[in-house]
Amino acid sequence: MIIRQKTTRVVFNTLIIGTGLLFLAFFGEKASAKKPQPGGVFRLKSFSDEFRQQLDPAQPGAYIFISEQIFDGLVKLDKKLNVVPGLAEYWTISQDGRVYTFYLRRGVKFHNGQECLASDVKYSFERLLDPKARSPYYQHFLNRVVGGVDFRVGRDTEVRGFRVLGKHVFQIEWTHPYVSALYLLSTPFCKILPRDLMLKQGKKFFYRPIGTGPFVFDSWIRNARLDIIGIRLKRNENYFLKPPYVSMIEFCPFFTLDQFVNQEIDSIPVLSEKLLNNHFQIFVDGSVNVFFLGMSCHLPPFDRKKVRQAISLVIDRQDLINELEEARYLREPSFQFVPPRLPGFFPQAREVSPNLEKADSLLKEAGFDNLETNVDLFLPWPRSDFKIKFYRALRHQLNSLGLKINLKYYRNLEEVKSSQRPYFILLQELMTIPDPETIIRPLFQSNSYFNLIHYSNIKIDELLKKASIQRSWSKRIKIFHQIESILKDEMPAIPLYNQQNRVAMQPYVRGVEIPVLGFYYLDTRKIWLDKE
Repeated sequence: MIIRQKTTRVVFNTLIIGTGLLFLAFFGEKASAKKPQPGGVFRLKSFSDEFRQQLDPAQPGAYIFISEQIFDGLVKLDKKLNVVPGLAEYWTISQDGRVYTFYLRRGVKFHNGQECLASDVKYSFERLLDPKARSPYYQHFLNRVVGGVDFRVGRDTEVRGFRVLGKHVFQIEWTHPYVSALYLLSTPFCKILPRDLMLKQGKKFFYRPIGTGPFVFDSWIRNARLDIIGIRLKRNENYFLKPPYVSMIEFCPFFTLDQFVNQEIDSIPVLSEKLLNNHFQIFVDGSVNVFFLGMSCHLPPFDRKKVRQAISLVIDRQDLINELEEARYLREPSFQFVPPRLPGFFPQAREVSPNLEKADSLLKEAGFDNLETNVDLFLPWPRSDFKIKFYRALRHQLNSLGLKINLKYYRNLEEVKSSQRPYFILLQELMTIPDPETIIRPLFQSNSYFNLIHYSNIKIDELLKKASIQRSWSKRIKIFHQIESILKDEMPAIPLYNQQNRVAMQPYVRGVEIPVLGFYYLDTRKIWLDKE
């Protein structure tokens, strides 16, 4: 039996990760009836305060927003989180759920005029598994695709489970049925690159990257000293779907609040409460962006479960959020590992109040009268006011246990992994698909590249393996209930808060549809500027 489909309804249609609440709606019926007008430059300030010249979607430092403009994947998610066609016009799934065959749209061109073919798809996925590409995302495919391990270790020159069946037909054979396969293929790192050009240019390709996306790389934005501080993209007039309305996008972290107030730029994070009491449009996205305080589970005293449990009992999440208050974010306390915004998995856990008496009791059971220990707190470079506030707030809360916390900034993950001193680390995971595995696996699976706390639990590893091949969603939910229960008992990291972004846009910016998974996925094709 072959299942033929052009769209796939997802289980999470009731997902309420936020539908992008529009607080200010002041365009009248007459104005809203206007037809979109082409042209103009859409200028937006990024959420970060630095610009990373990293445009390789296979690297974690790449901007999701930029990848979404320049590149396409086989499939994508619509605003209701349905899997819909991208470069693949349709696909078939074998009866046993292991073989997916994708039929590419014919005539789709890369920005240089070269047609996108199945050989480009095969190359792009094999590149994720190629050690030379140094992509941490190889783990999503390694044991799931037939021949993934053999290719990774050099026993084969190609991945047997990635097959070109014709110029426009590409096939994936999974080792086991994989219920989240289409979700995985919709992620930002599964973009399709031009094989021939990549082989010819190597790393130089990403100086002026070429994809099939709705916008084409135009140039870098530079300051007076010629430092690169942003990127400029122009409309792809030959996009295979409906081309964008705006002629150009300028994306830069160094755009200022004054520039926004003076209408020199069109979109900015809510940097000041003043923006909330003005005539600007204010949007809240629905991103599932979760933060944990991780502990070095392999080093004393954090190698003892009761010590970790004691520390979790003195953390006052609401007080921490109050200390970290920023206009650009909405934060809510979190008391669980799988976010409550995934209906069907877990309701919001009951709030846990700090309990110093119980924490002291647990420490005594672990053999400690107090924790007179020097502990490092790892935060990512560069320095910022937020990070200083976080350090001071955490130091104040944990002072009652005798912990002496030292602030350390890290530039790469190996600096954290190789530390010989006990440490805390602020862990952040942005959910890119509506699947709890995308949070649990990278942070808590024993051999995960992103497991920065050296946490290892054979039972969780077994449950994750079981979940990855479980074809029944209801049974899969039960598996994650078990994982949640284990993590709450083991407490290798402390859930702190969930975070949503707030963005201000000019009154004349139209066509904004807030993506469920966050502003990083903003569909700029629909945006137009009504400046008349």
